[in-house]
Amino acid sequence: MTNPNHSLSISSPADLLTAVPFLLGFHPAGSLVIVGLTDTRVAVAGRADLPPPADAPGWAIDIAASQIRMLRNAAATRAIAVGYGPAATVTPVMDIMIPQLAVAGFAVFDALRVTDGRYFSYLCDEPSCCPADGMPFDPHHSDLTMHAIVAGWHALPDRAALVASVAPTGGAARTTVTRATVQARKHRRALISEAGQAGLIRAGDDMVRTTFARYADGHVLTDDELAWLTVLLSTPAIRDAAWRATDNLPWHVDLWADVTRRAHPPLVAPPASLLAFAAWRCGDGALACVAVDRALAADPGYTLAQLIDEALRAGLPPSVLDDWPNPGKQR
Repeated sequence: MTNPNHSLSISSPADLLTAVPFLLGFHPAGSLVIVGLTDTRVAVAGRADLPPPADAPGWAIDIAASQIRMLRNAAATRAIAVGYGPAATVTPVMDIMIPQLAVAGFAVFDALRVTDGRYFSYLCDEPSCCPADGMPFDPHHSDLTMHAIVAGWHALPDRAALVASVAPTGGAARTTVTRATVQARKHRRALISEAGQAGLIRAGDDMVRTTFARYADGHVLTDDELAWLTVLLSTPAIRDAAWRATDNLPWHVDLWADVTRRAHPPLVAPPASLLAFAAWRCGDGALACVAVDRALAADPGYTLAQLIDEALRAGLPPSVLDDWPNPGKQR
């Protein structure tokens, strides 16, 4: 969930809070964010929607367990907890989260609440740096924000904007792809009749190569080509060929984001799963989570999406697949 090519210098709570949206890919609200540190380096950042105050005790215990797994999988030694929202929503969660992290062996470097442009610390009561009425900060007018943008980091306004970035297209574009998908399905049936499953897989391998070559050159598939690709990806062997070709190059994310947006919605599970994989490999955990949600909404039993979802929930770092490709035998 961090940009592997650049780093940001953080020297104060205001700097940390300015950096969090860039770590997540969007500005959080109504959220609990846990940042894991290894020495002074951010190793991982995870986010969850805060529950209603009445549900906080049970929710906080469950989320603490998952966040602790995430921190351990990322080899973090220290943690910072940040709650975004009013005190009535954040404090009941922090009252459980802070001791849970400490009992698990993590040094809690700080625990903050962000409310109405001010931050409050649960661990510091020094008036000079943590006044009772909070410390104002403005992330939009910060040198760190400028440095992040120059370094290639980005932060959308909120999670809804991230979801919208991979939402299905509409209007005439949707109609055109739907019609093209009908023809692609007819072509698939005819191809199987003429050349069998082996012929279909050869066609799939060819289409996967064409797709990667097209996007590597900065171009996109036509509607007919995209419809043909998405129909072919429903065959596990062809999906696996595309999976093996997908890694941590930014244009791989662009490729599968484009296919996910334009695909006929009932066929979106394979490309959305591949988008989730590419985003995870690039360190963009927020986009990976949104892509997994799209895949599982289309097909709740889709195994590749479930596999990536488990990896994200466990906080597994992309480095666990540094020897990729090795897709195994998942469906």
